[in-house]
Amino acid sequence: MFFLLCDWLTEVCDRPLVSNLPPSSFRSSSQLSSSHAPGFAKLNRREGAGGWSPLTSDRYQWLEVDLGERTKITAVATQGRYGSSDWLISYLLMFSDTGHNWQQYRQEDSIGFFPGNSNADSVVQYKLQQPVVARFLRLIPLDWNLSGRIGLRLEIYGCSYTSDVVSLDGSSSLVYRLSPGLRRTPREVVSLKFKTLRNSGILVQAEGQEGLSLSLELERGKLLLLLRDVTLSSVPQRLVSLGSLLDDQHWHHVVMQRRSLHLNLTVDKHTEKVQMPAKFSHWDMEQSFSSLKPTRRNFHGCLENLLYNDLNLIELAKHTDRQGNVTFSCAEPVSVAVTFPGPQSFLQLPGGMASSWGDWSVGFQFRTWNKAGLLLTFDLPQQGGVVWLYLSEARLRLQILKDGRVLLELTAGSALNDGQWHLVELNSRRGRLTITVDKEGGGTAHASPSFPITPQSHLFFGGKSGTECRNPFNIFQGCMRLLTVDKQNVDLIMVQQKQLGNYSNLQIDMCGIIDRCSPSRCEHGGRCSQSWTVFHCNCSDSGYSGATCHSSVYEPSCEAYKHNGNTSGHFCIDVDGSGPVKPQLVYCNMTGDTYKLNKLASHHRSHSVHFDYMTEEEQLLAAISQSEHCEQELSYHCRMSQGSPFSWWLGGPGSGHLQTYWGGAQPGSRQCACGLQGDCVDPQHYCNCDADRLEWAEDSGLLVHKESLPVRSLVLGDVQRPGSEVAYRVGPLRCHGDKNFWNAAFFDKETSYLHFPTFHGELSADISFLFKTTASSGVFLENLGIKDFIRIELSSSTQVVFSFDVGNGPLEVRVESSVPLNDDRWHRVRAERNVKEASLRLDDLPAATQEAPADGHFHLQLNSQLFIEVSASFRSGTSVSYTFKEPYELMRNSSALPSSIYSDMTLRGENVSLSFRTNQSPALLLYVSSYYREYLALLINKHDKLEVRYKLDSSREAEVLRSRGRSLANGQLHTVTIRRVADSVSVQVTHTHTHAHTHTHTHTMDPDLARLASLGFTGCLSVVHFNSISPLKAALLHPDTSPVIITGPLVQSSCGSSASANPYSAENTHHLSGKSSSRVFSLRSFVKQQQRANTKNELHFLF
Repeated sequence: MFFLLCDWLTEVCDRPLVSNLPPSSFRSSSQLSSSHAPGFAKLNRREGAGGWSPLTSDRYQWLEVDLGERTKITAVATQGRYGSSDWLISYLLMFSDTGHNWQQYRQEDSIGFFPGNSNADSVVQYKLQQPVVARFLRLIPLDWNLSGRIGLRLEIYGCSYTSDVVSLDGSSSLVYRLSPGLRRTPREVVSLKFKTLRNSGILVQAEGQEGLSLSLELERGKLLLLLRDVTLSSVPQRLVSLGSLLDDQHWHHVVMQRRSLHLNLTVDKHTEKVQMPAKFSHWDMEQSFSSLKPTRRNFHGCLENLLYNDLNLIELAKHTDRQGNVTFSCAEPVSVAVTFPGPQSFLQLPGGMASSWGDWSVGFQFRTWNKAGLLLTFDLPQQGGVVWLYLSEARLRLQILKDGRVLLELTAGSALNDGQWHLVELNSRRGRLTITVDKEGGGTAHASPSFPITPQSHLFFGGKSGTECRNPFNIFQGCMRLLTVDKQNVDLIMVQQKQLGNYSNLQIDMCGIIDRCSPSRCEHGGRCSQSWTVFHCNCSDSGYSGATCHSSVYEPSCEAYKHNGNTSGHFCIDVDGSGPVKPQLVYCNMTGDTYKLNKLASHHRSHSVHFDYMTEEEQLLAAISQSEHCEQELSYHCRMSQGSPFSWWLGGPGSGHLQTYWGGAQPGSRQCACGLQGDCVDPQHYCNCDADRLEWAEDSGLLVHKESLPVRSLVLGDVQRPGSEVAYRVGPLRCHGDKNFWNAAFFDKETSYLHFPTFHGELSADISFLFKTTASSGVFLENLGIKDFIRIELSSSTQVVFSFDVGNGPLEVRVESSVPLNDDRWHRVRAERNVKEASLRLDDLPAATQEAPADGHFHLQLNSQLFIEVSASFRSGTSVSYTFKEPYELMRNSSALPSSIYSDMTLRGENVSLSFRTNQSPALLLYVSSYYREYLALLINKHDKLEVRYKLDSSREAEVLRSRGRSLANGQLHTVTIRRVADSVSVQVTHTHTHAHTHTHTHTMDPDLARLASLGFTGCLSVVHFNSISPLKAALLHPDTSPVIITGPLVQSSCGSSASANPYSAENTHHLSGKSSSRVFSLRSFVKQQQRANTKNELHFLF
């Protein structure tokens, strides 16, 4: 099975593949009856019982489809069983070429499950992010309708797939010699696919002239690009290592692209760039790619579509030399593995029969990332003891315990948590007990116990049944294969079919190991380590911190250290923060507001001198670019020397550019400072040293143009005449200020905003800023995608919230301050989001974190500009309706219409806010309704007061909250915030002063609200939020991609601006049962609505 990496969207590859298959192409774990057989599981068919249903509904069931040949698969559609309450809510997809060794399809290399159906009739189609080439597809139910059972009809979409394949048995090879007359191309590309069970072997070797060769080789399941130069050494030079676990008997895609000395190597979806050694500048691959001939360790496995540019080398090799047993098809050995994913996993097998001598043996292979875990346990019949074979500190240990006392203990092997397959053999023969790991080069331990080591009845692998015994060791998470008992192979397919032994929570016929450190998500040189479920980054000595070593531990400039109260001294600065430029050591002069980058050394060659700096090139240029001002002293002292016509200097990036001006002058002027000031010793010259006098003269000054800095080289001329002397001084590079530190913006209106290009941070991103305000709330920044978003806001006068969604649902990180944040003082906010967690820091308070799901979406996909809030003016015929979709239609990559803002589907609570101004009363501002005719309405009543109506139980009347105090239909700007958590709600109204206009319209309302809506509305709405939704923003900025219906003219406006910088607010809370007012009150009907909203997520949002 192969995950194709081409741009399949350009192809027409969506033909239904299942509808014409015979019943014999379908298999299943079981069937409820002959009418529920898997052959009836065809989309929109009603034969039999209208689909497939297994005998029992549990997670061990599966439905398998045989497409007859390897086929390109691009989409899968599911449907429940016709006329029933049986459908899947979620499922797994597995693929295989042989019907064995299944591989799970994962989205973003992480998400394993697919969304299913919400009823028995609707069809949910999922387009695969990357198409798959396989013959067999297996669907495994995860969740199903609790009121029914598992029921399924499906369709698979795709097209035919053809390829050229060759099988090599480890002692065979192909040889192909390219014709010397082939057309030359500026770029050379070698591509292939391979699959193997061996973790080592040479895939391709290109031999060239002058003893140079390149080879692609597997070593411990990783692909290496090696360079050999037999004229220098027999030891190859490793250029790059890529991939991991490539010995899993699944297809892997390799592409090597070379242009001159630049080479890109891609394995599956990951690419590394390689700079080839200079000796390859004249290496001609067209002549040197002469053989596919392993010379040391032969490759054992299959190759497919081996191409050199447009040449199909497998097809050509059919007519050329081949050595050994070469077949042009893929001969795959059947190897059945079993995965132990979690705490309840175990495999129980019969213990076999010991001989009269007590001889007995057991063997297996395992692979894992965990340092500890139980591998095997069994009871001893005669001694009443227990044998435990387990991993501890990545070593194999055997203990025999009786009544808590250790009777025997053995240890063998080391570093067994490296993800490689390791062979374990336990033998008891003629009173001698032996454990062996990996035979040669592994480890062996012996003992001679005084009692026989033979099992009583059962062997337990990976764990033990909960009713049998508590496991005193860590659980085993990993894979096993090639199990033998008494030298007899264990048939794991019989185990899967319940014909042998017993098991729990196993994935049979697949190894589900994932390398979470390939590619490494640890940044800036952080060291990655992993267990079965998570990875960790060791950031020590990297200069960075955080879960992925993303954030710099250093400030970006001396200005930032000065702001923190530091005094002058040496500091490390990281000018680009989390970017690729490394930190650098500088001297910060806090009193003079400068920092200094010292020269390291000067190198004289005749009459020229070159300067090196104590920092790398990219660090140096980044520091210059970020500083507000840089300067460097350049002084030229002379006697009897004509300086400027015969001397110059180089400055700027790289090796520098020719400069003919001197300190204190302007670039390109060919002058010195005295020439600009008109006080040179000889008025006929523009530099003092040009006068050629016997007395010492000097031209000195500061170079201040950053484009010319730093000084790289100095060339001194006219110094060979008798009596000629020159001296020079080049001072340290000094910079001050940080143009990124005080780049402040003033937002004097609620509708003020800045917009920037889309924020790019798919896997990791950080945001930091300083703010000061007198407002109690507001959005700092926001960026939206089709469903993803990020937002940082001041949610109250003491709380900052960082919220985001990468496809797993909205998440929030909150930091609460003990002091008000609207005190008109500067406060610092630092937010970071990466694949492991999100964190938020406020001033010097402890960071708040939110862990990311271990197997969730992790790509943040944004497409709008980065901006803050908008307003819109409404007329009497204008309305905007925003419709929430079914939750599974909103899943990433589904076939449903995209939404410009992710929809929050449950009503555990609401955070509703908007700003408005109007002179009209009564007027309906906002209306949110559900499928069950429950609603939330926000309106101005005929008495000019704000009114909030909640009807969250269709069997009860709406409950009403009314504001007190001043009129709200006064043409001034007002902000309303409604917050509900569980059964408590509060309403806050904030008043400011100014004017403008608004309207609404609705679907099926209560008669009173419908009459109110029919009156029309003139006014202004701005900053509309419903939980994580910004519907007005969606209507104004993304009307074509959002689920909005706009009636009448909707115009973006500044009508929401406020002339007052000091709004005052009043919070009104009411008891909805009609009793006296209180700060917080209960809404018991909310709990029922919360449960109901989870069953039917269809809301209509109108304003």
